[in-house]
Amino acid sequence: MLMMTLKTQKQRPASQLDPVPDTLDSAHAKLVYIYLEATDGATVEELGATLTMQKLSILSVLNTLSSAGIVEQDGDEYVVSN
Repeated sequence: MLMMTLKTQKQRPASQLDPVPDTLDSAHAKLVYIYLEATDGATVEELGATLTMQKLSILSVLNTLSSAGIVEQDGDEYVVSN
């Protein structure tokens, strides 16, 4: 199922990805950030399925990233802030 999810996600070439912010200490925060950056956004459900993280953990990470202005919610998806 993981392969199906990855194939359906929009992805950008690695050369176009921004570096991970230095302020991110948590491995989960870095993982969520990199995934959102690479796919131009994802829902909580997509993050959970692809990263095999529990919804509560994802929501906690997204709350921290949102509070820091690193990600923002765009409808049902979370995206990296510009």
